[in-house]
Amino acid sequence: MPNRPTLLITGCSSGIGLHAASHFHQKGYRVIATCRQPKDVERLRQAGLECFQMDLASDTSILSAIQDIQKVTERIDLLFNNAAFGLPGAVEDLSREALRHQFETNVFGTQVLTNQILPIMRQQGHGKIVYNSSILGFAAMPYRGAYNASKFALEGLADTLRLELKGTDIQVVLIEPGPILSSFRANAYAQFKRWIRKEQSAHRDNYNAMIERLETEGSSAPFTLGPEAVTAVVEKILHSTRPGIRYRVTMPTILFAILKRLLPGRWLDALLIKAGGDGKR
Repeated sequence: MPNRPTLLITGCSSGIGLHAASHFHQKGYRVIATCRQPKDVERLRQAGLECFQMDLASDTSILSAIQDIQKVTERIDLLFNNAAFGLPGAVEDLSREALRHQFETNVFGTQVLTNQILPIMRQQGHGKIVYNSSILGFAAMPYRGAYNASKFALEGLADTLRLELKGTDIQVVLIEPGPILSSFRANAYAQFKRWIRKEQSAHRDNYNAMIERLETEGSSAPFTLGPEAVTAVVEKILHSTRPGIRYRVTMPTILFAILKRLLPGRWLDALLIKAGGDGKR
């Protein structure tokens, strides 16, 4: 493919990132994938992808990866900030360390990487920065406080960056998926066991219901879509001369975006509590 676009995609070990990286690679685009674990890097390399180890919780890891990436390409047409994880638990059970752990990857590392890519895009005169946010980036649900907060923060950074890049040909776009099939729940359960002291919590009974959901294989929420739904939006952004500011993926995201504009706050709270199911969904 002549003048094929180069995409840098984070969080490619599974789910949305893996699907996007594989899809664009198969279509002939140049894909630079990143994973946190070296074993996943090797697995993707064996599959024919260019992949680099990058842990967004570490500036040293980010900077090292960028140096290695710049040895193989001087061009990044689209950065897909996909890597993230969820740390479930009631807000009152979140320690400073737990919140910091959530923000290191989802917010701080994501923006450190973005700030490293911006000079490349400025030099080449164009680029697209795509942040993978969530329905929980604008509609908070119970027992997801750390993740809610990280995605709200990410959207604030993305919105501000978009304003600050006015006058350049660097475009900032948010994707807000709802439920997507991935390894997200399994990873979230591991984080829950690491950081939340369930037996000492006033929320213990609700946690038991939440654990049942986290251990469920396949879809545990209505209107769940596959990762291809997000990949399709990234592809649309890649080929658009003027992409939208936000793309909402899955029916729940579209619905709650409308309801947030129309409903009184307490009515919306009631629906969000029901949608969150006290952790059951």
